[in-house]
Amino acid sequence: MSKKPAPRANISALLQEKRVFKPAAEFSARAHVKTFAQYRKLWLESVRKPDAFWRKQAKAELVWQKPFAKVLQWKEPFAKWFVGGRLNASANCLDKWLETAHANKAAIIWEGEPATDGRAGEERVLTFRQLHREVCRFANVLKRHGIKRGDRIIIYLPMVPEAVVAMLACARIGAVHSVVFGGFSAQSVADRVQDSGARMIITSDGGYRRGAIVALKKNVDEALAITDANGDRPAKSCEKVIVVRRTGHEIHLAEGRDFWWHRELDYVDANCPAVPLDSEAPLFILYTSGSTGKPKGILHTTAGYLLGAKMTHKYVFDVRDEDVFWCTADVGWVTGHSYIVYGPLANGTTCVMYEGAPNWPEPDRFWRIIEKYRVSILYTAPTAIRAFMKWGDDWVKKHDLSSLRLLGSVGEPINPEAWMWYHNVVGGGRCPIVDTWWQTETGAIMITPLPGATPTKPGTATLPFFGILPEVVDDSGKPVPKNTGGKLVVRKPWPWMLRGIWGDPARYKETYWSEVKHSYFTGDGCRQDEDGYFWIVGRIDDVLNVAGHRIGTAEVESALVSHPSVAEAAVVGRPDELKGQALVCFVTLKTGQAATQDLKNELRNHVGKEIGPVAKPDDVRFADALPKTRSGKIMRRLLKQIASGMEIKGDTTTLEDLSVLAKLSNPDE
Repeated sequence: MSKKPAPRANISALLQEKRVFKPAAEFSARAHVKTFAQYRKLWLESVRKPDAFWRKQAKAELVWQKPFAKVLQWKEPFAKWFVGGRLNASANCLDKWLETAHANKAAIIWEGEPATDGRAGEERVLTFRQLHREVCRFANVLKRHGIKRGDRIIIYLPMVPEAVVAMLACARIGAVHSVVFGGFSAQSVADRVQDSGARMIITSDGGYRRGAIVALKKNVDEALAITDANGDRPAKSCEKVIVVRRTGHEIHLAEGRDFWWHRELDYVDANCPAVPLDSEAPLFILYTSGSTGKPKGILHTTAGYLLGAKMTHKYVFDVRDEDVFWCTADVGWVTGHSYIVYGPLANGTTCVMYEGAPNWPEPDRFWRIIEKYRVSILYTAPTAIRAFMKWGDDWVKKHDLSSLRLLGSVGEPINPEAWMWYHNVVGGGRCPIVDTWWQTETGAIMITPLPGATPTKPGTATLPFFGILPEVVDDSGKPVPKNTGGKLVVRKPWPWMLRGIWGDPARYKETYWSEVKHSYFTGDGCRQDEDGYFWIVGRIDDVLNVAGHRIGTAEVESALVSHPSVAEAAVVGRPDELKGQALVCFVTLKTGQAATQDLKNELRNHVGKEIGPVAKPDDVRFADALPKTRSGKIMRRLLKQIASGMEIKGDTTTLEDLSVLAKLSNPDE
């Protein structure tokens, strides 16, 4: 008889969800994967005979200049996929369409934030042929400035088409791009320049956010001054800065270092053949925050990543030639890399790209865009969905959203009430929802429904994608029983996995491969239900120890948001002498709801009823807004400090609204 794991090894799984939504017959009839049995057959094939499965998929989905000789070379934890093959990601996204009917199809439909008529922003449309031309021209600009294969390039731009052009131009000549989110500070840019040894920064004079100008070029100037002052910029690093003119406000141009994008195009032509690159050639570095404070440069390479982005986009969103696909993420995040750029373009899909905020100039901006461009697939974050819930149904109902046929969720677990609102109000009860789980490190979607095949349940990402073998384990790495919480790991390598942390293989091993033997540790807590569906219960770091119970904050947040008065909630712990940790809940109410002591008591009792007395909050605090980054992530680190009565410490430059902190720090005012 096997020894039972220690009680602390498991996370209490308290929230139950019984609603099931089966795929509609008419949707399944047209889908790439039409039945659950078909999905199951493909998945079993992919994990039992991965070599044969991935050989077949890589040959069918990608355009190769030189065929690969071996599917996988695995020396834990380092993987090489499609060994010996040569291809180019830019060519797979653009050149392959030039002699087809797709050539004159819209690749990118872009809308700027500033409202030119009070409602709609400026528009640009780039067909696949036009995008190819712009990418070739800018690739020649890079070469003219001495950029070579393997050089790193920082891209620090707003959500404008030039960001996509710059990424694909780097890929075309074998340069390695590292996109930095336009909401990040000068210090964040400096950190990434220093770590990557980037030779060039591509930026703009500024970008727009809720009507204000974000001074990106000024931040670049400050970032380079920081690295110069510290003496920590690598030799030959950031000798050149290319600047896109976006806002037209006055900026400083350093002689010999700074160059206007549009002027540099005058010196080049549009002839730039794509360089055949090794399948494992670095494609991009994307930095994610590390627990040590030093950002981790997640490295993705060419063939495996591109295959993952293309296949997941094709099957998860069930894309068709006529679709208009809108992923609302910023290109500065991996979601934007995989589902604005590489996945959709490799599939010949038309993508919408929007520069600004979802509530500018009014809370119906997203719905206006969907109606205007007849968007058929919407992929957005639970944070945005809960904001839409708070603003009210009327903003949605003002618009014709009948073009939508599929909805997606990404970024964090979606609580069941937000899932139902998304399904009923946005999707009109007719659109399947693909709730996807994945990470910067995984490169593309890992756990997800397939919309024509998988019965869905509100709040779960359901089942693994092809080739993915996840498992929920205890602290010793042993699988836990169904409906028991534990650590989520992935047991086998997959083509689009990260290849390491830039310049730090030891940190890669320690962070991802030391927690559970022979497994990739995701850092997330999870449980599997009786049907094998995976329910993410939050980051392991966010699991609280309350009176001997390990409780995932995501479950408590879901219970709070299931109350009809609540739009959004964030739950953190504060030290408690008796229980170890006490639950503190920060709650944003729906428009029109009054913040009263009676409602606080009602919410505490509601959580106790929904998931048990052990999870009953010790403190409920009402907040007009929660502290979020511009990407919509709640900064729980700051909430923990507020809940514990501590002074706010750490970087707050990425906050969307600094005034939110002051209001939360003094709840009685």
